[in-house]
Amino acid sequence: MIVTKFQNVNAFILAGGCSSRMGSDKALLELAGQPLLLRAACLFEPLVVSVTVIGDPVRYASLGLVVVPDDVFALGPLGGIATALRITSAEWNLIVGCDLPYLTTKWLEFLISRALSSRADALLPDSERGPEPLCAMYHARCAPLVNSAIARGVRKVTDGLAGCVVEKIPPAEWKAFDSGGCLFKNMNSPADYAEARARLEAKL
Repeated sequence: MIVTKFQNVNAFILAGGCSSRMGSDKALLELAGQPLLLRAACLFEPLVVSVTVIGDPVRYASLGLVVVPDDVFALGPLGGIATALRITSAEWNLIVGCDLPYLTTKWLEFLISRALSSRADALLPDSERGPEPLCAMYHARCAPLVNSAIARGVRKVTDGLAGCVVEKIPPAEWKAFDSGGCLFKNMNSPADYAEARARLEAKL
């Protein structure tokens, strides 16, 4: 089945972390023979107008992706979101961390479609851990509020969205795309990497 692109939607993959718990750059770790960062880009490309990595252009040059550095280094994910919202040419933007190996096309289609029909400024899944701001949709109009929060010293993403109208997708809805509850499970440690390899490569 050919997936129709969503018009006026861009995707951004945040890859600016230091991967301290992993011990190596997790964005470059391979799953089924493909670096995690490239795997994410290939998942997003059929759905959106463009895919951009927010990270180190030199480190990821070999992947053939569009990579833009953070406007300001060491601001964490909120800084990456601010950079994405500054450079985007789209109204709605899918912004995702690079370390989510269990995302699926069907889930992303649902998330994007919900955003396009929403009047909110941002659309965030809500899991048992709380909001999941690194697999979410952000309207370009969030940019001034995010920048203002950063200027005040805010670094937590959910705090940076203060003033934005945020719509949350409850577990009852997103679990229809992930009955095992792994959809937003991060790959942060060697144990997480081993688990992801076991789960995903077993399906090949």
